[in-house]
Amino acid sequence: MDEKLSIRINIIDRYYPLKIEKKDEEKIRKAGKIINEKVLQYKQKYSDKDVQDFLAMAALQYVTKLIEMEKQEDSSKLVNSIKELNEELEVYLKEE
Repeated sequence: MDEKLSIRINIIDRYYPLKIEKKDEEKIRKAGKIINEKVLQYKQKYSDKDVQDFLAMAALQYVTKLIEMEKQEDSSKLVNSIKELNEELEVYLKEE
């Protein structure tokens, strides 16, 4: 069983302690870095907003992308299922 790793992630000058699987460390640190970069982009573009607004905008952008990717994945699963069914039908029809 893997032991948990204790790390601290900095997101917009706030530190969050996390206990994670060692294999997830790079992914989580990269996610924190991407969030910070996106918030900084919004901060430079919209100087009259609050950091909370930037975090919300970044979250909205990334979740929208996630939903689009999930739709694409669902579509590809459907296409693969149809191909498999088609192949099975072809085999069945050849046997008959």
